[in-house]
Amino acid sequence: MRCVKSLLAAGAASLISSMAFAADMPIAAPPPMYAPPAPPVDFGGWYLRGDIGFSNQQFKDLHNTNAALYAPVVSFQQTSTVNTGGIFDVGVGYRVNNWFRADVIGQYRGKTNFLATDSYTFTNAGVVTPGVDTYTGTKSEWLVMANAYVDLGTWWCVTPFIGAGVGAARVTIDNLVDTNTPTNGVNLAGSGSKWNLAWAAHAGLAYKINPSTTLELAYSYVSLGDGVTANSHNFNAPLSPYVWQVKNITSNDLKLGVRWELNTPPAYAPPPPLVTKG
Repeated sequence: MRCVKSLLAAGAASLISSMAFAADMPIAAPPPMYAPPAPPVDFGGWYLRGDIGFSNQQFKDLHNTNAALYAPVVSFQQTSTVNTGGIFDVGVGYRVNNWFRADVIGQYRGKTNFLATDSYTFTNAGVVTPGVDTYTGTKSEWLVMANAYVDLGTWWCVTPFIGAGVGAARVTIDNLVDTNTPTNGVNLAGSGSKWNLAWAAHAGLAYKINPSTTLELAYSYVSLGDGVTANSHNFNAPLSPYVWQVKNITSNDLKLGVRWELNTPPAYAPPPPLVTKG
């Protein structure tokens, strides 16, 4: 019995001694902790853009500023068509974050032919007489516009967007010829230009080809204001003080464009792998 007690006492003393030795040993430092990478943040950046496309234009009416020409008119109806024309523009912009951007563009809208026809009745010596006038000519525009866009989210690299713009349009009307069918009279007018306030509404889809290049397919409704010719005159007659006005020109545009980012977005690298000693 005394032997068992001696063994227990020796074991207890050995355990206490081991615990005291372990308490004196230095504690190993924990493995280094790596903070998770910061989430990508919205960032701004400059970009360049270029677009090509075509216009589908129309205008409200075409009239001469000589009101006396219309005094005997009893009834009047005008129809008009404008041929499709090319659109070419370049611009520079700034992307504020991943949903808002703005740019300024300079655009040339190529020459297009237009045709208008007046069908009317007028009084001639007390008799109501029908008449027809046919107008032909060409038109073109230079457009400078500031635009703002809102990107509506991205799905499978495709981003729908909407936008609006305001600026100035220089409308040029060339080679207007007015032919009167009953009398075979001809009225002519040379080239004239006019600056107008212009505005536009945009909608489209953007596809990011790579981090610095984005392809756009966009529709724009553009209001270009009025056009005006030079002073008009009858065939083989001197110039009159009157001009022809093309009122309220609008256009439905379809464009294909490219945006080039000038600032590469920051890269967020993953943390280095945790290495532990075996």
